[in-house]
Amino acid sequence: MSTEQFTKTPAEYFKTPDLVKIAIIGLGYVGLPLAIEFAKKYDVLGFDINPDRVDELSKGEDRTREAHIGDLNKVIASRKNGATGLCFSANKSSLSDYNIFIVTVPTPINQFKSPDLTPLLKASAMLGGFLKQDDIVIYESTVYPGCTEDDCVPVLEEASGLKFNQNFYVGYSPERINPGDKVNTLTTIKKVTSGSTPAIAEVVNHLYQSIITAGTHKAPSLKVAEASKAIENAQRDVNISFVNELALIFDRLGIDTNDVLDAAGTKWNFLKYKPGLVGGHCIGVDPYYLAHKAESLGYHPEVILSGRRVNDNMGFFVANKVIKLLINKGHKILGAKALILGITFKENCPDIRNTKVVDIYSELKQFGMDVDIYDPWADKMEVKREYDLDLLANIEHSYDAIILTVAHEEFHSIDFKKLTNNNTIIFDTKAFLERSMVDGRL
Repeated sequence: MSTEQFTKTPAEYFKTPDLVKIAIIGLGYVGLPLAIEFAKKYDVLGFDINPDRVDELSKGEDRTREAHIGDLNKVIASRKNGATGLCFSANKSSLSDYNIFIVTVPTPINQFKSPDLTPLLKASAMLGGFLKQDDIVIYESTVYPGCTEDDCVPVLEEASGLKFNQNFYVGYSPERINPGDKVNTLTTIKKVTSGSTPAIAEVVNHLYQSIITAGTHKAPSLKVAEASKAIENAQRDVNISFVNELALIFDRLGIDTNDVLDAAGTKWNFLKYKPGLVGGHCIGVDPYYLAHKAESLGYHPEVILSGRRVNDNMGFFVANKVIKLLINKGHKILGAKALILGITFKENCPDIRNTKVVDIYSELKQFGMDVDIYDPWADKMEVKREYDLDLLANIEHSYDAIILTVAHEEFHSIDFKKLTNNNTIIFDTKAFLERSMVDGRL
């Protein structure tokens, strides 16, 4: 077993591209686009523990709608005909042929809002069984500063019997995928990179430079790269929480938040964040990772956690506002029919992870209302599996209340006259509908 530290330059490491074999672990919103781009230049394995996902992708299909299907099919065909391209597997033994492993598994929070590293540590333990001399494991999953070295590396060492920074190495390059965004895509967003030694940092940086047209930023350490990801989303969360708190105040004042933002936005340096539901796998989750690390060091993060409290309660505010509007129009709440338009966490995207729409649904149901949900983007089976909710296939009758929660383009074409009567209330959380149509909005 070698004890000499890796010293190859990127030029030496990549001088024979056919010898660079990359395995992407996890084929969701982050892993799949990454696999496709790397497969245009390297031999890439897309690995996922879900065989149904592997079968789907092998057929050139993608339920997340993140992949460019033409590119997906092209790299699949390329792999069948040559050394570069993309193949898929759910069989762990297939990992033995690869030397760079990129981990893109989810890093959620548990019911106590603490980091759940289970998928990350399981992936690390699995990879440890296949590590060889000079192999590199790169993590893209969002974590708190220090997680890669303190939590993942010991698992890799134990499972492999190898020594960190002597036999194998690690990198960290935080994902910056924005689900549903077809403009700011993987290759057009600057990528932060890092490595566990200076030589590995150069290799990891060179690897990403080979596919990221926007360029890369090499961070001085793994912890710096990890922290950069955590604060990107914590910053947005705090800014949105400020505007959400303004919406709560302005509601009591009887003025429209968006009118205030339009007025304030005439100043050149005003940051025009919008109020709304803050869900998804990043902004609604990552601040808890940063807070967890801070608290482990004896510091209670006041600003970060206060912002989280505000944003976590917005669904309940919307539901209670709808109830008040119904009462003001003389509706009996028990048995009243409500329609929620949208369950994904953002517009024009099928991603339902950590959606706060379910908070509105649950609160209205607790008031005894009959609540339907319609979303043309969401996968009905996935919604049933994750939240035990049934989505409408079509909207066929009128409602006492309609709550627009997601600004899908398809909702522009809805004929609201068929869904409403003179007494229906419409609440718009996105300022998406014509002002004259709605009874209230955030």
